[in-house]
Amino acid sequence: MSDGEFVPTEVAISRWSPNQLHGVAVCGLLAVEAEKHAPGAGFVPARFTVDLFQQVTTDPISLHSEVVRAGNRIKVADVRLVQQGQARARATVTFLAATDDPPGTVWEPELELPVPEWRIDEPGGAAPLFKSGAGEWLTDFRTTRDAQRKVTWHNLPTLVAGLPFSPFQRAAATGDLTNLVCHWGSHGVGYINADMTLSLSRLPEGPELGLQALDHTSHAGVAVSSAVLYDRRGKLGTATITAISNDRRRSPSAAVSEPVAVAAE
Repeated sequence: MSDGEFVPTEVAISRWSPNQLHGVAVCGLLAVEAEKHAPGAGFVPARFTVDLFQQVTTDPISLHSEVVRAGNRIKVADVRLVQQGQARARATVTFLAATDDPPGTVWEPELELPVPEWRIDEPGGAAPLFKSGAGEWLTDFRTTRDAQRKVTWHNLPTLVAGLPFSPFQRAAATGDLTNLVCHWGSHGVGYINADMTLSLSRLPEGPELGLQALDHTSHAGVAVSSAVLYDRRGKLGTATITAISNDRRRSPSAAVSEPVAVAAE
């Protein structure tokens, strides 16, 4: 059993509501707690699933976690985010032992993963870049509203004040931006995600991470979307979300271009 307490800071606030935390901060914070159960070198956090079933507010946050299964090749831990005595979000992480790939060749899609020529690898984080279709990299996604395939490129700042950003925490926090890259359309972002599942074959290298829209389908206000997560070396895995129409509170500025820090109490 592990527990931690955190107090959200102003920069973790969502653009949906002035007293709500955005999903990037929530997913990253759950990853901070989940990583406490990492078995160590030789294991990959291959799946990280977050359920965002209740609004996380600016009130103090408690994190509680426990190991569900600890084996030689697999370890599973559950995490709960609690506010005012209520569970507001939860996560499950599955660590798998890394070994050699089996012999043979397996089909995989050939994807062109855009990478900006200039680096945004500043130690303290940097403003994100955005790309629509075959267009140039943008510094403000609001300048382009169309139905082209979207890409984002991020170097998120430190999540918890005073603690370095681990590769897993960075990937987990960036994964929540799948809602932006997959639902940024001709009228802005009209969905809000209820969950996020990050599947990784390896950890990211360096602070820069890209997300490219991979798939999107929707009906009656419910959407299922996925994005490819990658770094300058290539693909890491995928992030998948389910989302619900949020047109009445459509976000005109859902991009994360500022630090998303929360402070450890």
